[in-house]
Amino acid sequence: MKQPNILFIYADQHRADVIGCAGNPRVHTPNLDRLAKEGARFTQAWTESPICQPARASLLTGQYPHQHGIVGNFTGECDPEWETYTKHLQQAGYTTAVIGKTHYSNWPMGKAKEPAPSETWLKSFGYDYVVEEFDRYVHVNFETPYTKFVLPRGDLAAYRQTLSDRFRIGDRHWEAVTSPLPQALDLTSFLADEAAQWLTAQPTDQPWFLNLAFVQPHVPLMADPEWAAHYAHTFIPRSDTTVPEPKSEQWAEHLKILQKHSHSKLLTDDFVQAGARQYYAMISLIDQKVGALIAQLEAQGALEDTLIIYASDHGEMLGDHGLMAKMCFYQGSVRVPMIIRPPGGCGGTTYTAPVQAFDLVATMLEAANAAPLSKSPARSLLPVLTDQTHKVRELAHSTIRMRPGLPTWVGVSDGELRLTYDKDSGECVEVFNLKTDPLENHNLTGLVTYQDRANALLEASQKVLS
Repeated sequence: MKQPNILFIYADQHRADVIGCAGNPRVHTPNLDRLAKEGARFTQAWTESPICQPARASLLTGQYPHQHGIVGNFTGECDPEWETYTKHLQQAGYTTAVIGKTHYSNWPMGKAKEPAPSETWLKSFGYDYVVEEFDRYVHVNFETPYTKFVLPRGDLAAYRQTLSDRFRIGDRHWEAVTSPLPQALDLTSFLADEAAQWLTAQPTDQPWFLNLAFVQPHVPLMADPEWAAHYAHTFIPRSDTTVPEPKSEQWAEHLKILQKHSHSKLLTDDFVQAGARQYYAMISLIDQKVGALIAQLEAQGALEDTLIIYASDHGEMLGDHGLMAKMCFYQGSVRVPMIIRPPGGCGGTTYTAPVQAFDLVATMLEAANAAPLSKSPARSLLPVLTDQTHKVRELAHSTIRMRPGLPTWVGVSDGELRLTYDKDSGECVEVFNLKTDPLENHNLTGLVTYQDRANALLEASQKVLS
C-alpha cells in the first residue's frame, strides 16, 4: 500500500464539545465538520494528561506520563534520546516537519532573557524542519518567528502591551479581549501560512508528515477582530458553576489550587460569556485555516493521498464548575476533539467507546508502514475506520501531579463510570455516572450502590497502569 502523506493538526486547549459535528450549534466549524463527515470522529478521546507538557510528551512517545516521567509542566524536559514516532516516520522514508508549539521544554515565564529551545535540539526528536512558537505570553519578552513576522507589518508594541496587561497579571488572566492585530497577522494565520508554504515546497515523490501545532485557543482569551465580531452577540450556555463535593481532604486541596488559578470568585456569567466568545472565535479561525489547507491539498492533487488528523492536547473548563483552564478530569478538561480522515474518506463514522489521544501515534505509524514504538501501549485506530464495532481499549486514562510532594491523580473511565483516585494510595475521591450525570455534578463516592462497580474499575485501572 502506498504511504500516505500525513497532515496532523494539533490545537492547544480545544475542548471536545466546541465543534459543530459534536452537536454544538453555536460554533462555526464547517471544515472540521467536513473532515468528520468524510472520516471518523471519536467522542470519548481522552488526553493522557490534562496539562500541556505531559500530554505532548505522551503523544511524542506513545506512553503514559508515568512511563516517560513528565507528569506536570515544569517537571523536566523531554529527552532527545527517547524513541519517538517522528523518528520512526523518518526511518520509514518520510520528510517530517513541525510548525507551531511543541512544548518539549519550558520557555521561561519571567522576564529573564533565557534562550528558547534551539532548532537543533527540536530536530533531534525526529523533525527535518521546525518553526517553533509557544504560548503567546513569550511574545512580550522574546523574539520568535512570529514577532519577526509582525514587526514590519503591524503594531507589535500594541500586541505586546495587550498581552502584558492581561496575561499572568493577577485577576486579569482570564479577561476577554480582542486582538489589536488584524486577522492576517494573527498567530493562527501565521502558522497556517507557514504550513501552506512548506506544503507547496514538498516534492511529489516522497511522503511527508506535517504536525501543524496551533497555539490557540489556549489563553489569553484573545481572538482576531473579524471572528470576535462574529460572536459578539452569541449566547454561549454555561453548566454548573460549583465544583462537585470533594470527598477527600487532598482532593479538596487540589481543587483549591485550581480555583485559585481560575480566580473563581471573578467568574460571573458575564465574565465567562465574554471569554467563551473569544474562545469560540479562536476555534473558528483555526477551522477557517484548516479549510484553506484542505483546498490547497485539493488544488495540488494531494488530498486523496493524505491522511488528515485533527486533535488537541487537552480541553478547557471555560467556567464549568467555576473553573478555567484544565488540570482536572471533568469532561471539559480531559476530553479532546479527535477526527481522522483517511485518504479517500470513510463515510462519516462516529466511535463512542474510549480511546487515548496517543492512539493517534500507533495509527499514523501503521498507516505509514512504519515500525511501531517498542514500549508504547498505544493502539491503532485504523480498524475503526472500517468497523465501528472494533474494540480499541476498555478504559481511558489521564494523570496529573501539580508539583512535587503532591499526589499523582488518575482519572479513568470505561465510557459510563468515571473515577478520580490517588495513584499511590488507591484512594478513590470521585465517582460519576456519565450516563445519568453527563455534567458530573453528583459525586457518588462512598455510595453503596456504586461501590462494587467503582472498585472493579479501580482495580482494572491499576492493572493497566502498573
